[in-house]
Formats: sequence, structure tokens, C-alpha cells
Amino acid sequence: MNKKNVLSVKNLHKVYKNKSVNSIHAINNLNLDVQEGEIFGLLGPNGAGKTTFINILSGVVIKTSGEVNVWGFNLDKNPRQVRASIGIVPQEVNLDPFFSPRKLLELQAGLYGVKKKDRITDTILKLVSLEEQANSYARSLSGGMKRRLLIAKALVHQPPIIILDEPTAGVDVELRKNLWKNVKSLNKQGVTIILTTHNLSEAEEMCNRIGILNKGILVALDSTKNLLDKIKTKKITFKLSRNIDLNSNIGSSLNVISNKDNEVVISYEKNKITTGEIINLIQKQNVKIIDISTDDGDLEDIFIRLTKN
Repeated sequence: MNKKNVLSVKNLHKVYKNKSVNSIHAINNLNLDVQEGEIFGLLGPNGAGKTTFINILSGVVIKTSGEVNVWGFNLDKNPRQVRASIGIVPQEVNLDPFFSPRKLLELQAGLYGVKKKDRITDTILKLVSLEEQANSYARSLSGGMKRRLLIAKALVHQPPIIILDEPTAGVDVELRKNLWKNVKSLNKQGVTIILTTHNLSEAEEMCNRIGILNKGILVALDSTKNLLDKIKTKKITFKLSRNIDLNSNIGSSLNVISNKDNEVVISYEKNKITTGEIINLIQKQNVKIIDISTDDGDLEDIFIRLTKN
């Protein structure tokens, strides 16, 4: 069964006109589909256009041209339905310090016109593990609780799509793990997640598919696995019983990065030579291999290659 597209973007442009300097093309001909139930990562360095894109979806910024459809609604024709289909979790923590989580969620539901009988405040508090803090002042919550409360606020109108804008910027490791657990459980319940980040390991762990934006242009769009498969060079590290001399008889497909203190680090192109062949080369030196570790490269390698112009 084909999954439906919950977000479809065609030829999207956003140009900021400026009298004094040249106009800025914040988004340049963006074409993108996000499918129901996926966790989609939008990556890019700061200033790549990620936040502009989110602001267009939320109605804060008006696009210059192009077509955007969210959950079957056209942004130009049905802006209210588009907004109702999306919950946005912003980067900054912007909460009224004198309201409790329960009060904040009730207020937010009221703003969205959710009738009292249709509100699911307690369910949401439970979902983001804040049921015990439901009636405490927001100012007494820890950083992690505040982040979760922002997610809760985005859920009050039960949108099918949640957008997280740099959700773990300035967040410690423990908190990040906790946040991802929450996001994954939301996704299991059928919510589509769109996530902007410049934390690459985060995207690698969380996202099914990734789009990479650079200077407003989409420079890559593929499954996380396919993107990682595109990395041609791998690294291998040998711990040896003694130092060896390698440079004389090593093939052209290998590159010795370092060779000291009984440790050799080699980079190689995985489509030209196998790990087994490299091990044979080392063993020919009559040396004992104590330990081997490999590094497959990560999204960072791709990211750097694609955003280096």
C-alpha cells in the first residue's frame, strides 16, 4: 500500500527583497514530499533556509511563489486547515512562568477552538511525562520538562504532523535521549514528524529520510541508509604487536593516515578493496594484529561534501 504524502512542496521560493543590498533568496526552488508516518529530517547549516521553510508552513512568513499542500489542504486556499494540521515545537522556550502545564494546555486548546469536551489535556500530559507536574508553575520546571511542555503545546489540537525546529539545541545528552524517546513514541502512534537539525548523529539515529538544504537549495534527498551508502571511503585502525613499515608496498587504493606507537590508521575506498585484503597486507609483515576497528564514515562526511559548494 502506498503511503500518502502529508506534505507536498512544489517549486517553492522565498525571496527577501532589500533596497540597500541584493535580494536574498532564502528558499530556492524547493521540491519535497513527506510521507505519512515517517520521521523526516531537514538538515543544513545555520542560515540554510530551514527556519524560513517552517515559518512558511506556520503562516508566519509569506512565500514568494510555489505550491504547498499539507494534509491535502492548499496553503493559499485553506491556510487555516493547513495550520490546524501542523503542530510546531519552536526552538526557544517561550512559556508563561506563572501558568501550570495544565492551564497552558487548556489555554492553547482554547486558542485552537478545541471544545472543552474534546480536549485531551491529561492524555497529552501523560504522553510527555508531565502528569506529576500538571499543576506546578511553569517557572519551577526543569529545562527538560519545559521542552516537553512545548511538545505538549503543539499537540493540543491533535495535528497529524509535528514539526520540531532544532529540538535539542543547547540540550544535554540525558535530556536529548529522553526527548527522542517521547518523539519516537509519538511517531509509533501515527504522528508524522518533521525535524530540522544540524546535529548529524541525531538525524542518523532518528530519521527514515533526510533532505539537506544549503543556501536555500535542496542539495540531497534520500533515505538515511542510501545517503550513508554513498560514502566511498572508510577508515580502519590496527593495533599491532610492533611498529611496521608500510609505505613501500601499499596499493594505490589505500592511504596511510598515521603509523606510530604500534598503531596504523588507513583510509580506503570500499569499492576498490575489501577489509580482508587489507588484513592480508598487514599480516604479510609478520606482525600480530591485536585489535581492529573500522569507521564507516557518517552523515557528517556527506554533509561536508555537499555543503562545501
